[in-house]
Amino acid sequence: MKYTSENMNYIFNVSYFDDIDWAAFGSSKEENDSILKQHNDAIRDFSFKIASPVEKWRTLQMKGYTDFQLCTQYPGLMIGTGNEHSLKMDGAIKCGFSFDYTTGLPYIPGSSLKGALRACFPGDGKKEEISQEYAAYIRALLDKEDVDIEQLKENIFENQDIFEKHFPADFISEAVDQTRGWFYSLMAISTLLFDKAPFKNVIVLGHVQDKDGQKMSKSKGNAVDPMDALNKYGADAIRWYFYSNSAPWLPNRFHEDAVIECQRKFLGTLWNTYAFYVLYANIDNFNPLEHELDYEKLSLMDKWLLSKLNSTVKAVDENLAAYKIPETTRVLEEFVDDLSNWYVRRGRERYWAKGMEQDKVNAYMTLYTALVTISMTAAPLIPFMAEDIYQNLVRSIDKDAPLSVHLCEFPKVEEKMIDTDLEVAMDEILKIVVLGRAARNTANIKNRQPIGTMYVKAAKELTEDETAIVKDELNIKNVVFTEDIASFSSYTFKPQLRTVGPKYGKQLGGIKAYLSSVDGNAAMAELKEKGALTFDVNGTEVSLAEEDLLIDIAQTEGYVTEADGAVTVVIDTNLTEELLEEGFVREIVSKIQTMRKEAGFEVMDKITVYAEGSDKATGLMNANADSIKSDVMADALVTGSVDGYSKEWNINGENAVLATRKA
Repeated sequence: MKYTSENMNYIFNVSYFDDIDWAAFGSSKEENDSILKQHNDAIRDFSFKIASPVEKWRTLQMKGYTDFQLCTQYPGLMIGTGNEHSLKMDGAIKCGFSFDYTTGLPYIPGSSLKGALRACFPGDGKKEEISQEYAAYIRALLDKEDVDIEQLKENIFENQDIFEKHFPADFISEAVDQTRGWFYSLMAISTLLFDKAPFKNVIVLGHVQDKDGQKMSKSKGNAVDPMDALNKYGADAIRWYFYSNSAPWLPNRFHEDAVIECQRKFLGTLWNTYAFYVLYANIDNFNPLEHELDYEKLSLMDKWLLSKLNSTVKAVDENLAAYKIPETTRVLEEFVDDLSNWYVRRGRERYWAKGMEQDKVNAYMTLYTALVTISMTAAPLIPFMAEDIYQNLVRSIDKDAPLSVHLCEFPKVEEKMIDTDLEVAMDEILKIVVLGRAARNTANIKNRQPIGTMYVKAAKELTEDETAIVKDELNIKNVVFTEDIASFSSYTFKPQLRTVGPKYGKQLGGIKAYLSSVDGNAAMAELKEKGALTFDVNGTEVSLAEEDLLIDIAQTEGYVTEADGAVTVVIDTNLTEELLEEGFVREIVSKIQTMRKEAGFEVMDKITVYAEGSDKATGLMNANADSIKSDVMADALVTGSVDGYSKEWNINGENAVLATRKA
């Protein structure tokens, strides 16, 4: 029987079911597969030769023809688009949902014929055979026998163990416009069938906007082709941008500058750190499988990094479990920044050492462990970069390792490696270093110029090993922890008229007089301890918080002070002749290192250094020849002549010509 487009109905006519021997089902899987293969091949061939029925349906709707149905031409199942069916068939039931045969979860099938039939017939010859009960049900419908729907649901459900394991789903994620669509439909179906929600959590995604917060539209010319963006920036960069930019449910502004900055800040830093390891590991033919990470033999920086690494893995796991996506990215960004700009930057010289002594092995193993672990941790967020790192660092040397980073278990937290006291101390070290650099800038003293002494006031006095990091990082000979730094600076106070005037207008003159005569250091101590300065003016009690005061710091001559919260540093800017000479030598080393790069030398190339010109410069070079040669990887240092790549420099006011030549 053929159905026609009567009354402007567009009936998608399929007659393949007429050719199926339904009585043959249930005898064996092989026979079922053979029957279904012939059937599915016919449907597949037909569906690819014509335009999508959904497209036709939408075209007709635009022309005003709304009474359109997509259905099968046999009395048993009608697979519809959601509109009311005008076509009546004896013994027919509507199929508005089905079960996914891989997960067991209910879903609404697609409107294409192939997708709809796949939903209704999970035994497509690939993963499942149609059950005898299901085949019997089809035969019963064809024979117009009464069917028990509850029995049907029990009989046709063949993945009950899988279903019970996965239902309800942990979460569902769609854009906000699916609230009344996908979210609601699944909820309605699941409630009808199982009297419970089909998912435990809903992650609603906001819409994408342009950089000005406007809705993207072709008519406005602000729309972005997703494929163009993916080809230009890469999938990982775009994924990371959306993860890190804002909470998932908020609108996201997408524009080129933001993605580039995101790419540079995290992905670029991680990749450069990975490239650094690969460069030196290849030079040394370092194989991490031939060594073990001996925690007891590690340096303080190594132990800190491993502690930070495990704390990061723990935080990422907890955040992802709670669906805290932006928080996860911030944790990973902080670790990668510390890894690159603190751990690797401070320890580069360890990889330059000759041979393979234990400290060098420790440096390699710590960095290798960090890179592999962080690639596994970040794999759900940056799958492609994580895979590249994993394949090159793990699979290239260990063929027994899982085939992909995405087949690895999520890293396990090594609680024994987490040292919270060390992490707190390192945070204090970083704060001291930042303040020390600020003090240097204020005093206009270059980082390469050694400083004699720095005084530090902090909540915790650092250990000798921790203090050594501060000394090395700031190029300071001596660090003294003290509670008494009042002698290095003094404070002066004036009232903030904008806030003090409305509160103490009549006492303003007395307040100015009191503040001008107060002991600045004592007043600052009171302000920090109590949160306010309290005093009496003509019988009126006055209380001034920090926002009520204009505070100036008067530096003691020869000293520069910088403070942030509980940490205060003071550097002694008085430089001895020995310190000045050492600074001069460091400037020379810096210039030679620059010339190595300009001349195109490889990292491990040995060179000869030449110098002529300033007697002071050449004299200091001869006096410090061994240390200079060690720093710049030179076999020899020659003064009085130049050869090779040469360049004239002004070094702290002294003119000299330096030259480098490959040894």
